[in-house]
Amino acid sequence: MKKKLVLTALFYLTALAGGAQVQPSSALMGAWTGKLNVMGTSLTLVLHLDEAEGHVKASLDSPDQSAKGIPCETEFLSDDSVAVKVAMINATYRARLADEGLNGTFTQMGMSFPLILKKGEETLRRPQTPQQPYPYKTEEVTFCNEADGATLAGTLTYPVGFETMKKGRVPVVLMVTGSGQENRDEEIYDHKPFLVIADYLARRGIASLRYDDRATGASVGGEVANATTEDFMRDAAAGIACLRSMKAFGRVGCLGHSEGGSIAFMLASRGQADFIVSLAGPGVKGDTLLAAQVNRIMKSAAMTTEKYRQQAAVQQSPWMRWFIDYDPAADIRQARCPVFALNGDNDCQVVSSLNLEAIRRLLPPSKKNLVKEYASLNHLFQHSTTGLPMEYRQIEETISEEVLDDIATWIVNQAASR
Repeated sequence: MKKKLVLTALFYLTALAGGAQVQPSSALMGAWTGKLNVMGTSLTLVLHLDEAEGHVKASLDSPDQSAKGIPCETEFLSDDSVAVKVAMINATYRARLADEGLNGTFTQMGMSFPLILKKGEETLRRPQTPQQPYPYKTEEVTFCNEADGATLAGTLTYPVGFETMKKGRVPVVLMVTGSGQENRDEEIYDHKPFLVIADYLARRGIASLRYDDRATGASVGGEVANATTEDFMRDAAAGIACLRSMKAFGRVGCLGHSEGGSIAFMLASRGQADFIVSLAGPGVKGDTLLAAQVNRIMKSAAMTTEKYRQQAAVQQSPWMRWFIDYDPAADIRQARCPVFALNGDNDCQVVSSLNLEAIRRLLPPSKKNLVKEYASLNHLFQHSTTGLPMEYRQIEETISEEVLDDIATWIVNQAASR
């Protein structure tokens, strides 16, 4: 979820030019991890001191922000002390080896914070990630969006016992990721939500196809730098067409997360999906959504307006300009197929009280539609405290079991009602 509408971070970490090299010191070589506490928020930082051709290569990770391998300039290194500089963010870290690890100070833009780093890297538990062997069949498939020159590669997951099921009755869903170039599992912070969903659906009699975004993973071709949601919608439409062409399934639906939720409504309005599931999909115009997002995040993180403006400036891409102007109202009004729209009340990125209520108001009346808000769930549908993106990595849960059950139950009901 490279973009995922995230417009905030405590420190915007950018790839930097490396600094002077020094002779390595064995006592401090390796990875060092600690928590930087700023304004009530804990940010994981990892300092790497690695040997390269007889010298030391230093780099910094901020895994809570998906920033890795940021080169640092090594100013000083001995058997018990280290000083590194990250010039472009005006930051330094100076520390001395003590009983508890590296005891030092992180300084940025005139502000100093204590930072203790301990040897080694964090081991994160992801208990919901499925482990092979799976009790169902999977198949690698490719499909083409010829208009955009994109060949998409993905995994088709058949439900348990598919061989004995009646042909043409099994429902199937195409999974569409959120914004940014993501792999077929929609992987973020070692979480693999689309893999978890595909596994759960397969055990409930539902097939699925999830794919790497264009020019990502095993997918090739297609414009990326200037692409907008409309372009990515054509990729998804090609996936829907691929599933229909197999003639192995019954109803063909779309399950989209965040931007993928917008794409699901676009497909529905064009009559290309038999049903859709919108996970935290936008319900209001882009500029309105972003204003609510900024207000929610700034309030929760005590973020200053100036810091937001500095970081929002990097978001001015063709994708962002299209998103700001896009109003999903017409697509939502024209969605004639069954719709399940859901969100969590702790979502700081697509605020549910604004977006979910707009979807509820705009949807054509239908007893098959379901609009549901979940208590304490964030943008990834994890149980959370603040809902801020900084929490995503630290939460072991990948996606709420209640949400998984509701999605599977609703899809099964749509298949049974044809």
